[in-house]
Amino acid sequence: MVIRWSAERLDQLEHAARRGLRVALETRRGTEYIVVARRVTGGVKGDAFVGLLPMTGEELTFLLEDIATFQVIGL
Repeated sequence: MVIRWSAERLDQLEHAARRGLRVALETRRGTEYIVVARRVTGGVKGDAFVGLLPMTGEELTFLLEDIATFQVIGL
């Protein structure tokens, strides 16, 4: 299943990034992550969500088209 990216869903990610909230997401490959939201950005490959992996301090970039599901934690 792929998310339909409505304005409301994008607003949820942008709000999480502004507040530094945690986001639980699952990719289309089935990998699950819990990251601290950093920003939503556009690029050559398309729109993307950037989150910080708290355990390593690494920033991970997820293309929006590769995200199967997500939930903002602490809304």
